[in-house]
Amino acid sequence: METSQFAAILAFAFVAAWIGFGFGEAVLCLLGAGLAYGAALVARGEVDLGEMQDRLRPPAGAPSRSARARVR
Repeated sequence: METSQFAAILAFAFVAAWIGFGFGEAVLCLLGAGLAYGAALVARGEVDLGEMQDRLRPPAGAPSRSARARVR
């Protein structure tokens, strides 16, 4: 399946949920689908959560946010 076809199916499903349930519930359906997709990526080993945490942490010698705020 091409990306454009997947996007069209996703857009159709979102609009159908919006019409059937309302906008807030449609957004929740979309959020739930995204979380399930992320969990499937982690389960298949395509996303390494440990590596992701390492990327989000500041380097060991970097000052913390609170230390940078006091300097200003």
